[in-house]
Amino acid sequence: MSPREHHEAGAVLLCGEVRTCLLPAHQALDIRAAAQLLRLRADERVLVSERPNLYARSPDALTGVDSPLPSANGAKVRAVGTVAARGALTEGRVLQTSARLSLTARGPDHRQPWGHYLVRPGLLEPFGRLPREAVAEGVLAGARRGELDVGLIADGLLTRLLRHPLLDQRPPFKSRPTRLRWTALTAGPGAERPTIEALTLAEDELRTLTLRVPPGADPAEVAALCEDLALHDWLLTTLVRLLDGSRLGSADGTAVVRALRPAVDHLLHLWMPRARLDPAFAVLWDALEERPGFTRQWQALVRRIRDQLALHAIPALHQEAVMAP
Repeated sequence: MSPREHHEAGAVLLCGEVRTCLLPAHQALDIRAAAQLLRLRADERVLVSERPNLYARSPDALTGVDSPLPSANGAKVRAVGTVAARGALTEGRVLQTSARLSLTARGPDHRQPWGHYLVRPGLLEPFGRLPREAVAEGVLAGARRGELDVGLIADGLLTRLLRHPLLDQRPPFKSRPTRLRWTALTAGPGAERPTIEALTLAEDELRTLTLRVPPGADPAEVAALCEDLALHDWLLTTLVRLLDGSRLGSADGTAVVRALRPAVDHLLHLWMPRARLDPAFAVLWDALEERPGFTRQWQALVRRIRDQLALHAIPALHQEAVMAP
């Protein structure tokens, strides 16, 4: 469905969840293997790109739902429609799955035939009026049993991809997956630019993001922003953990180099915020660079890694020279 069609349908709340993890394969997948991994549908091709880095993204897979919505105030709201999910692979190394949906301000008082919903991919209609603020808060807080959980759909797709026979289940280093749960409320008439209202880091590798977007914003572009943020948050989080596990100052040079090498081999070249974002959403990275300062922290960590490698390489080279005949 086009942005205009979503607007005309009265979509007032967008939400979704992104899962990000290291691909469990000893070697990074090339672009052909990435396309094979992400071929979710036979009738649509995988999007592949080699500039500015290797990137592949699956077509959308739709899941039909008929379920109560999460709600912070306990309101009982049932919605019917489809959730759109897709997978993406960056540089053949970092795997993401993302599920998203849009909700209309109002819906019919009774359920329509499935054909009505299938021609509106990624759109859910509530029965009656949607209490959008309460539902947005409920989504961010996490669905309770029996309520629609968009994260489970993203997780189901991730589980499916991780079982692909292309993967040898031998990742080059240990890491943890992260989750980004997001909501985007549509602003009033006349709003032209999206804004970030809140970004939080919670327990269990969960991040939550609250956005405000102009009426008619394309849900796929909003999801792309969230996927980009989730990717770079995972990179930053993983690099911090690699440094923490390197025991700087308490381990010998060989151990430090061994601990830091995965960062050099697999992570340092992946930092490219907003490389594929719509310009209207790419500008939101300006706020993220100001606070919390993603790239500043990344650059500081990269300098620290390079300093440590140089520091431990000099004695090793000196020892080799002494031992040479």
